[in-house]
Amino acid sequence: MISRRPGRVLAGLALLSIAVFLAAAALGSVHLDLSAFTDAVLGGGDATAHSLIWNLRLPRAATAFTTGGLLALAGALMQVLLRNPLADPYVLGVSGGAATGALSAMLAGLGAAMVSGGALAGALLSTLIVFGLAQGQGSWTPTRLLLTGVVVAAGWNALVSLLLTVAPAQNLRGMLFWLMGDLSGAEGPGWSAALLPILLAAALVVARPLNLLGRGELQARSLGVSVGPLRLAVFALASLATSTAVTLAGSVGFVGLIIPHMLRLSTGSDHRLLLPASVLLGGSFLVVADTLARTVLAPRQLPVGVISAVIGVPVFLYLLHRGSAAEAA
Repeated sequence: MISRRPGRVLAGLALLSIAVFLAAAALGSVHLDLSAFTDAVLGGGDATAHSLIWNLRLPRAATAFTTGGLLALAGALMQVLLRNPLADPYVLGVSGGAATGALSAMLAGLGAAMVSGGALAGALLSTLIVFGLAQGQGSWTPTRLLLTGVVVAAGWNALVSLLLTVAPAQNLRGMLFWLMGDLSGAEGPGWSAALLPILLAAALVVARPLNLLGRGELQARSLGVSVGPLRLAVFALASLATSTAVTLAGSVGFVGLIIPHMLRLSTGSDHRLLLPASVLLGGSFLVVADTLARTVLAPRQLPVGVISAVIGVPVFLYLLHRGSAAEAA
C-alpha cells in the first residue's frame, strides 16, 4: 500500500537533496564565509570562490547524487527481482566485471576515459554472462539467477586479486581507491545525469506490476502479469543503472542495500513511491558521504565508499535489529 502522503514524502526528500547540495557547495578544505558563499552561488563575488563552487564542488556533488540515485534505484529493483530484501546492485557480479575492466585499463596505463570505458564494458559483459547462464535450458528463477550471479562474481573477484598481485606499486593506490569507491576525480556526471531520470521513468512504468510480483509469482500471473518479460525488463534496468554508477565512482557499497530497505520500513513497499524516493534519498546519502570524505581529514581525501560503509554498517545492523524485534512482537 502506498503511503497516505506520498507527495509530502517526495517533497521532503527533494528539500533534503537541495540542502545537501548547498552543504556540499559550502564545505571543503577552503573555507568560505557566508557572504562569499552567497555571492558565489548567486553568480557574483570573488572569481576564486565562484570557480571553487561551480567548477569543483557542485559538479562533484552532482556526480555523487547521480551515482547514489542510480545505485539506490538498482538496489530497489534487484530486491524485488530476487525477492530478497538483502540483495544489492552488485549481487549479480556487475561490480566484479566493472572492476576487472577498470583495473585492466589502469594496469595498461590508459587515461581516465578509458578506465571508465573499461568499467562499463566489464559491467555489461558480466550482465550478459549472468543473463545467458541463468537462462540455461530451464526456467529463469530468482534462485537460479542469484546463484549464477554469485558464482560469476567469485570468478571476477579472483581476476581482480590477480590484477592487484601483478600490478606495479605505483598503480596500486589508484586501483585500491577505485575498488573502495572514489569521486576525487569527478568532473560532473555528464550523460549519466540524463540517464537517471530516464531509467526512473522506465521503472515507474512497471511499478504496479512490480507490486504484484512482490506478492509472489503465482499471484502476479493470476492477475495478468507477464512475469518473464517483467523480470527481463527489471534485470536490464537494474544492470544498466549499476553499470553506469560504477563508471562514475567505482564500487560504492551499501547505498543500494540500505536505502531501499530503509524506505520499505518507513513508507511501505509500493514501488510508485519507493522508486523515486530511493533515487532522492540515495543521491542525498552519497552527497553527504562524499562531503564527509573530502572534509573529515582535509586537505586529504578519503574514498567515498569507506564513508558510505562506515555509515551504512551501523544503519543496516539497526534495521536488522528493528526487523527482528518487529517479527518477535
